Amino acid sequence: MATTLTNGHASKSADAAELRRLNHNQADVVIIGGGILGCALAVALGRQGRSVIMLEASLKEPDRIVGELLQPGGVQALEQLGLQECLEGIDAIPAQGYYVSYFGDVVSIQYPKPSPTAPAPEGRCFHHGRFVMKLREAVLACPNVSVVETKATDLVTCSHTQQVLGVECEAKDGTKACYFAHLTVVADGYASKFRKQHHPHTPKVRSRFWALELIDTKLPKPYYGHVLLSDNAPILLYQIGTHETRILVDIPENLPSASVKNGGVKNHLRTVVLPSLPESVQPAFLAALEQGQLRSMPNSFLPASTNKTPGLVILGDALNMRHPLTGGGMTVAFSDVVTLRDLLSPAKVPNLGDTKRVLNQLAAFHWQRKKSASVINILAQALYSLFAANDQYLRALQRGCFRYFQIGLTDGPVGLLGGLVKKPSVLFIHFFSVALLSLWVLIREYPPYLFPIALFKCIMTFWTACVVIFPYMLIEAFC
Repeated sequence: MATTLTNGHASKSADAAELRRLNHNQADVVIIGGGILGCALAVALGRQGRSVIMLEASLKEPDRIVGELLQPGGVQALEQLGLQECLEGIDAIPAQGYYVSYFGDVVSIQYPKPSPTAPAPEGRCFHHGRFVMKLREAVLACPNVSVVETKATDLVTCSHTQQVLGVECEAKDGTKACYFAHLTVVADGYASKFRKQHHPHTPKVRSRFWALELIDTKLPKPYYGHVLLSDNAPILLYQIGTHETRILVDIPENLPSASVKNGGVKNHLRTVVLPSLPESVQPAFLAALEQGQLRSMPNSFLPASTNKTPGLVILGDALNMRHPLTGGGMTVAFSDVVTLRDLLSPAKVPNLGDTKRVLNQLAAFHWQRKKSASVINILAQALYSLFAANDQYLRALQRGCFRYFQIGLTDGPVGLLGGLVKKPSVLFIHFFSVALLSLWVLIREYPPYLFPIALFKCIMTFWTACVVIFPYMLIEAFC
């Protein structure tokens, strides 16, 4: 049998909504997935008075290498949802900005203050599983929400109207059941089994992050996320607990030094990555590598799409993904919950069974969410192209980007990165300011008599900048 969990207050009350959830498997909303987004949405809708059933295949503490860095914009969204207490008691580490190393040269970038007298905003780094369990505690404390430990296997769809009516599930003991609702939310993550049926796009993977957990290592700048740039793909370091630090090494597909012929990923990490790390990090990295607890995740890009299926909404990584280089996934997720909560509020949609009104609100959601999601999506993809530069023109842009930071032009870029600035126009201005600075740096490398060569390279570098950013801007503008 599926395990159903309710909080103590709800178990004592015999209201009709609870009886429908517990006895008839019916609710206003059924959410597939009890991760970051599923939990936040369950609480947000439950606190509005909606009856919610959240389905999760396993209620054990997750053990994943994703969802470990929450940008300041995500912290603000969490506060808007009234869930800021979920960051307490999990040994979360403050994140005050970024430490960027470019071939040994370094620059520190702090998140910008909203005003000279205000405190600087902070993000948080933590163990993903601990944070999820705190969110689940908040779900269980919400009287209008029931949590069921069961695996969603298929959507229940009306054969005449194609409207989604609910979810078919199977518990661990093989017991099958169906859960019905006016609105079914698919929030089952990057490997969603329901995306293909209702989403026109397919995730694209260019690389993978390979991860290790370093114990008691000393970072060059505590409380800062570290980005290490060199001839190799980027490396990220950030502390996720008092004693633990996460390292993520980007390895592009078909990288020769990580091929089986050349000793595989472990040999690449030992011979290529290890020497490029700060000296204070190398002992802990080598110890973790020798223990062999190496894990990986695909770095995916998936454009969002309007939810057009009646009775269904796809959210989170099932809907939209970007390269995790900038750590923007949870910020997008919580911001989406805030937007959807407001659009589906009882004042705007008194009855979620009003399919036409719900679909209109979901169309509005698709465009309203872009205020925050577009900047993070475009920036993540564009920065990865620069930071994983594999040709001379991308390297010129990479060099210009670091010089941009060096001369102190950091508030705008890190504000965009942190989910604090939500204007694509600001991203556009800074990106092409970096491009123009890259051209200036390039021209200064050549003597006057080689000006024609310098000019040609400047033209190609600027063209490369356009090729990097415009496709993603067009996707966000029109998809």
